[in-house]
Amino acid sequence: MSFIETLDNLALKKSELVQRFEHLIAPKLDQELEAMAQFSRSLTLQNFGRTMRLFAPLYLSNECINNCRYCGFSRDNPILRVTLDIDEVVAEAQHLARQGFRQILLVAGEHPKFVSCDYLAECVRALTRYFSSISIEVGPMETEDYVSIVEAGAEGLVVYQETYNRGVYVEMHTAGPKRDFNFRLDCAERGYAAGFRRLGVGALIGLTRWQDEAIALAAHLEHLFKRCWQAQITVSLPRLRPAAGGFRPLFSMTDRELAQLVCALRITFPQLGIVLSTRERAPL
Repeated sequence: MSFIETLDNLALKKSELVQRFEHLIAPKLDQELEAMAQFSRSLTLQNFGRTMRLFAPLYLSNECINNCRYCGFSRDNPILRVTLDIDEVVAEAQHLARQGFRQILLVAGEHPKFVSCDYLAECVRALTRYFSSISIEVGPMETEDYVSIVEAGAEGLVVYQETYNRGVYVEMHTAGPKRDFNFRLDCAERGYAAGFRRLGVGALIGLTRWQDEAIALAAHLEHLFKRCWQAQITVSLPRLRPAAGGFRPLFSMTDRELAQLVCALRITFPQLGIVLSTRERAPL
């Protein structure tokens, strides 16, 4: 069964694992949350030790053919558009490498003219001498388009579904190929078929109730762990911030709720990589 079918039937049929996860994100007393945190910490130490993997994003282009209500790159926003040439990409990469970064994420808007698979492959080839791990976060592509990027030296693919709620997804993505919900939903599996062995997924926190997004995200993770079993799976939990265009998050998530979600994910998926942005406050 494809994950498209699983998601469409999720309200009526949840796996035992997703049901356990749903219980973990239900409201908890302070002592219950503390117990979750301690158990979560023990699982992290058991599976990852005291290590933390740091990576830096390198923005290649803010050109985009999509209109997304929440995004500063949205095509109708009157902002200066820039796409780095290869020399500029290398210069940025050298600066990051001098700071000690060995893992990098290449980020760009979705634009087939400015951010083509050939351009991305050229960027990756130019950066392999500086980084031990290169990942990309760009618009979804077909499997055959990913192959050249993998062959150039990229090992990771990151694609957020943004929201797993189809109705909200249509409201948020008003123009461009990103309106194709299903094509985006299957993106990680296409990347895996092309040879990517690090797969990152996630949802934007702030478009719908975080609990609803979390349940769908857990179901997606369960599916990927089964179907893409040779890959390392990571999840990101970005909380929406105000962006160019004046968008404000529609729903909020407290620090306590974010901590509970992180613990629930660790307990449910002990080997999952959990990514937190430096946009979050350091004390968190």
